[in-house]
Amino acid sequence: MIWCRFNKDGQIAFGIVEGDMVAAVEGSPFEDWRHTGKNFALTDVELLVPVLPGTFYAGGINYLEHIDKMYRRAGLEPVIPTVPEIGYRSNNALLAHEGEIVKPADSSDAFEYEAELVVVFGKKARNVSREEAMDCVFGYTIGNDISERTWHKSDRTMRRSKNADTFKPMGPWIVTGLDPADMHTRVWLNGEKVEDFDTGAMVFDVPAYIAEISRYATIYPGDVLWMGTDGLPQQMKPGDLVEIEISGIGTLRNRVVAGT
Repeated sequence: MIWCRFNKDGQIAFGIVEGDMVAAVEGSPFEDWRHTGKNFALTDVELLVPVLPGTFYAGGINYLEHIDKMYRRAGLEPVIPTVPEIGYRSNNALLAHEGEIVKPADSSDAFEYEAELVVVFGKKARNVSREEAMDCVFGYTIGNDISERTWHKSDRTMRRSKNADTFKPMGPWIVTGLDPADMHTRVWLNGEKVEDFDTGAMVFDVPAYIAEISRYATIYPGDVLWMGTDGLPQQMKPGDLVEIEISGIGTLRNRVVAGT
């Protein structure tokens, strides 16, 4: 099933995508819901960020090629994490499919995409095992973890480098019933394919992250977990179009514009 969140004539609702149509529902996929009987063409609605998470978890460096290339670019020997590394992102940074990524005027040229699988939770979970972990997964969407590398190095926190407004495109919708082991991730920059990797080739898989998070924090329906990226992301500039495709989900598309 494909779930979206959309705006139609100023009214925001969740909906079920069926082909080129969306069926509006009352309620949300994380609680009781019912069909309203209203159906709209996808081209006639504005797709929004598919969920506004209560908690926005972010997996750390989680792909071997990314670890190797990023460390070596910095002149360092690669260090592979021994446990899942977990951070947080801010909802103010969320941006919908087709929204404009704003590159701040005072940011450097080291302004990069990161293509990530996003786990969307559907059940409350606390201290679950690996074997129980997938029971709390509702579905998956796509994230673009925009990163300003100069700020990342200079700032004591990630408030600018990862959490500035529009730095977290997510969408276009949530798809249920998928297995990351069967997924493939591709990135196009201005129509040129720049990344191509197996989505499931992670250092720590989804169950490992869920088990680690839930040891200390309660996961709630609607929370999200971004799973990291592979490869060596390239720089983006105003005018660039970045498209991230994950098989089984679709394509997240956003253009970069200049900030003031």
